[in-house]
Amino acid sequence: DGNSNRELPAVARWFRIVAIAEAITWLSLGVGMAVKYVGSGSETGVQIFGPIHGVVVLVYFAVTLLAARRLRWGGRTLVMALLASVPPGFTLVFEAWAERTGRLHRPTNSSTTTMAGVAP
Repeated sequence: DGNSNRELPAVARWFRIVAIAEAITWLSLGVGMAVKYVGSGSETGVQIFGPIHGVVVLVYFAVTLLAARRLRWGGRTLVMALLASVPPGFTLVFEAWAERTGRLHRPTNSSTTTMAGVAP
């Protein structure tokens, strides 16, 4: 697609990494819960991946708030990014959408102009 991590601002690269980690830990926790409730009944997967996922979600929230500020996301984009952490895998969907729509790139000077066409 022509876009790579090297072309993204550092905060966007961190957002991408943490979004992927959040999805992986969510999936891992889901597998642990399936083993616990449908499989052998072992709680090991939940005991291991529950706390890991919890920490990664908190890091995702922090990086999302930082990205929203630095990349000048609007409130709607920020809320969508935060809500993406709820359904498993949706941080990947949000990250792909944010990349496709240019929200992971710094706004250009032309995007910060006022209605009169003059940069603030």
